[in-house]
Amino acid sequence: MLLAVADAMDENRDMLCVLDGEIGDADHGIAMSGGFAGVREALDELEGTPTEVLNTAAKAFLNAVGASSGPLYATAFMRAGMAVKGKDKLGPADAAAMVAAMAEGIAHRGKAQQGDKTMLDAWAPAGAAAMEAEGSIAAILTAAAEAAEAGAQATADMEAKLGRAARLGARSLGHKDPGAASAAIMLRAMAAAV
Repeated sequence: MLLAVADAMDENRDMLCVLDGEIGDADHGIAMSGGFAGVREALDELEGTPTEVLNTAAKAFLNAVGASSGPLYATAFMRAGMAVKGKDKLGPADAAAMVAAMAEGIAHRGKAQQGDKTMLDAWAPAGAAAMEAEGSIAAILTAAAEAAEAGAQATADMEAKLGRAARLGARSLGHKDPGAASAAIMLRAMAAAV
């Protein structure tokens, strides 16, 4: 799943930079692509439990990304690793717990609320949708991705309250949050990988 996310971030790097250029500093795509390049490299030889994989991804992402998304995703991956601790393989309930834990980690680390026009506006509904969904891992991750996509789209109607975009005030209206957009891309790639 994480290697599929790395590929998706490479494919969407320029689009994410354009989105970020509208309300930020135009580097979000570079940060996400670079962060997952670090994850890809760290996981290249690793054969471990889901928790070991997620903890390795957390450290690699944090080492590769100095922007705010670095500590946010490092926390998300570490929380996800804790949610599946002791598992050798993931079942549907584990996948749901993993997505919900990522959302909680991002909320805790970022101190954001839904409606602040941040990546949490994609992650919070994704976590809730994952916990409510039933069926296979793919079905759970697809429900989470769909909720994240709707949440990311909704950020266009929000005024930024946190981060670099907050300085724009009402001028941030009409622009989708790049962090929410990349969260939706991540979850869609995870679902497709399964």
